Amino acid sequence: MAEIHELSETLANQIAAGEVIERPASVVKELVENALDAKARQVEIKVKASGLEQIQVTDDGQGIAQSEVSLAFKRHATSKISSKEDLFKVFTLGFRGEALPSIASVAQVELKTARQGEAAGSTIQLKGGQILDQKAAQLRKGTQITVTDLFYNTPARLKYLRSQRTELAHITDIVDRLALGHAEVAFTLKNNDKVILKTAGNNKQLQTFSAIYGLKTAKKMLAFQTEDADFKVSGLISLPEETRSNRNGITLLINGRYVKNFALIKAVLAGYGSKLMVGRFPYAVVNIELDPLLCDVNVHPTKKEVRLSKENELAHLLTQAIYQRIAQENLIPDANLDESKLKIQESSQAYKSIQPEKTELIQTLLGEPKQDVSPNKPIQVEPLIIKSRQDLTSPLAKKWDKKYAGEKMPAAKDEPAVFEEMPLTKTPSTKRFPDLLYIGQLHGTYLLAESQAGLYLIDQHAAQERCNYERLRVEIGQVGGAQQNLLVPIVLSYSTSDALKIAENMDKIWQLGLHLEDFGTNTYVLHSHPVWFKEGHEEQTLKELLGMLLNDPNLTVAKFREKTAIMMSCKQAIKANHHLEPGQAKALLAQLAQCENPFNCPHGRPVLVHFGPTDLEKMFKRIQDPHQSGFQNEF
Repeated sequence: MAEIHELSETLANQIAAGEVIERPASVVKELVENALDAKARQVEIKVKASGLEQIQVTDDGQGIAQSEVSLAFKRHATSKISSKEDLFKVFTLGFRGEALPSIASVAQVELKTARQGEAAGSTIQLKGGQILDQKAAQLRKGTQITVTDLFYNTPARLKYLRSQRTELAHITDIVDRLALGHAEVAFTLKNNDKVILKTAGNNKQLQTFSAIYGLKTAKKMLAFQTEDADFKVSGLISLPEETRSNRNGITLLINGRYVKNFALIKAVLAGYGSKLMVGRFPYAVVNIELDPLLCDVNVHPTKKEVRLSKENELAHLLTQAIYQRIAQENLIPDANLDESKLKIQESSQAYKSIQPEKTELIQTLLGEPKQDVSPNKPIQVEPLIIKSRQDLTSPLAKKWDKKYAGEKMPAAKDEPAVFEEMPLTKTPSTKRFPDLLYIGQLHGTYLLAESQAGLYLIDQHAAQERCNYERLRVEIGQVGGAQQNLLVPIVLSYSTSDALKIAENMDKIWQLGLHLEDFGTNTYVLHSHPVWFKEGHEEQTLKELLGMLLNDPNLTVAKFREKTAIMMSCKQAIKANHHLEPGQAKALLAQLAQCENPFNCPHGRPVLVHFGPTDLEKMFKRIQDPHQSGFQNEF
């Protein structure tokens, strides 16, 4: 065994840096938190090459005294706590005294600072934790710290960094959270001298939220607040209609500190009850004020994870506050407003709020004749897809008419279409799938059919979901397929971090047939969409597709297409409690028989259940218990 020895201060700081400084965003977080602890009211963050070349944070805070500048870079040197009792009543964002020495040990650092009332300020330069130069200087009140050559002496750490867009997305995400937690501070974030975020610092959280997520989303936010003897809870929550596909839109703030807590996120979702769609998550900013004695922030060096006393009581209070706030809103849409006009008005307002200089273009778009979307107009889709009454006059449809003569068609255009792609060139396989004779429908949800092998119960939604999936996975894979033009383009706005992720994955998006175009800062516009989009759900579908990428930026194109096909197959499938005409049900069974895998839906649920003759006989006691049979024979 090697001899026990004490590590050098530089090596100890580099080890600490491995926990505290993971990437450029970690540096930004620590430096901005120091600025906020110094009572700054203006914080400017400048990065070059997404922080890989340079990070500079300037504030107008209290500054550091001349005599304490070099001490600030000593490990565990801090002005925020003095005794062990202070550790359990931390009011500041930082307190461990590890940030500055950790950063200085893996980068080159220059700090300029001055305090109010002192004759001069100080400038200090360090590299690898060693002081290179220190001198007095005439400076304004506040602190400016510049970090360059990050991880120059730990090249292994550089291997784990991602692309510049990914690193910038992490930086903007942490600055967004800090800005939401401190609306009284004016934040400015620049990358390569381009402004990414700018907040007013007027203590209006909704205005800060708008600067991050856009005006359109901010208009769908509701303010709420409540309190009890231990906690004071307030913040913003979105209407149930304004959601996203992941939890990244939820920001939890405890005494101004951004934290991650799964129990509290569950409490937020529980407050919505059944008003949220499955797999959808709201936007929320939750401010929690509590006695520091009820919160242990000394759990992890990054301080994002905390332990809460009375966590269950806090979760219940939060759930009730959100539930009661949403209950005050009328969530029923106005039935007197024409839906097509509503879409045009909303799109017009979105255009004008994001790009005022393009108002003339908007007026031109809105002035065009309204497209005929009546049930009698053929929809431009692939020849083998039947989606409207008019399509039934095609030669392909006449083959169906001969096979199911006399059966009624859907009564209205907006009923789910069950006549999807029918590859007539294929012959149903009798080896893997039985020849089913349709009997009827149960509760508008299950189809009953029989064959020589017995009785079958078929889940109509799962069945068409499987049929849709096998069609869509081919259509979605055919890049450059037919596109449907939009009368009013779809405009979507995102936060800077989300927009950067979208930009980084634009190749994948285009390969899926989504020709997104830039439309201002963090805003994208879509003028046409693939024909496999469900009519009337274009914007929602686009949001969910982009949400997949935001939730998992490492998605491959193949996996992206697969997930898209699964999502679209579910959206286009008939739902429960929908009664089918016999012809529709027979067509669905015929289509199911030609599927490559007719036994499971894309999510893995069974499509049909089989009751064999023996099963039925047992249910009706037509097969006697052998013990009972023997007993009767004795007499």
